[in-house]
Amino acid sequence: MPTPPKRPRTYTPTKIRAAVLTQFAHIRAAITPLTPEQLSTPTRLGDWTVRDLAAHIAMAVESASLALDRPEPPRAGGSGPADITLLDYTSLTAPFADAIAEGSHQLAEANPDLNALYAVTEQRITERLASAPDGRRIAARIGAITLADYLVTRTVELVVHSDDLNAALPGLDLPYDRQALAACTRLLADALAAKAPGGSTEVRIPPYAVVQCVEGPRHTRGTPPNVVETDPLTWIRLATGRTTWKAALDDAQVSASGERADLSGLLPLMA
Repeated sequence: MPTPPKRPRTYTPTKIRAAVLTQFAHIRAAITPLTPEQLSTPTRLGDWTVRDLAAHIAMAVESASLALDRPEPPRAGGSGPADITLLDYTSLTAPFADAIAEGSHQLAEANPDLNALYAVTEQRITERLASAPDGRRIAARIGAITLADYLVTRTVELVVHSDDLNAALPGLDLPYDRQALAACTRLLADALAAKAPGGSTEVRIPPYAVVQCVEGPRHTRGTPPNVVETDPLTWIRLATGRTTWKAALDDAQVSASGERADLSGLLPLMA
């Protein structure tokens, strides 16, 4: 019997808005004192330096401000872009990777003073969000989406790249806003469930998410026969290709039991 469709997860818009602003403020505080040598440090993102990554983060937040500066897009069916949902975000962004990388490099070169860039970006997003309703539709690269949903995707950008910064600069200790980390974890967990619908495997990411996925006998009571469990940051790294399934298992960062608990063929969800 096929798994019945589940209602999309809902997020509290006021908490998501606060999470975006708080995590961006954390990143700004961490970026401000960095030396030129630290900003030129390579990251795990190919040829991106810390400076490139910092510029990209500002661009990811500024994209919301720019979208709100533009008129609300017309509905699909005419000249408007197709409407998308939160779960579309994880599957539709890959084709834009090259353009995003180029834009990030250009922004880094055009803004040698990252502190000034972050100050302007923070001011603009704070001002735009103060007057924009949650249901306001905006035109993103991948289609039309509500502001409330788009801001959830910004938590993914901010949390994932905060982890990238911490990996590039040991000792940076950039903190994670709890609401931002929770939203990022939950969206990526739901993306897995959407990619491999089913009820045979339970994926636990305490304290933020539990989802069932993978076709097979559906679990109804007691201990599930197939269980995967990991922590939020390991899950985020797996989902975005920052680590591999094998490496996480070898390092005891993920536990997997049951014949349908191997998720290696489904990861990463975003790359």
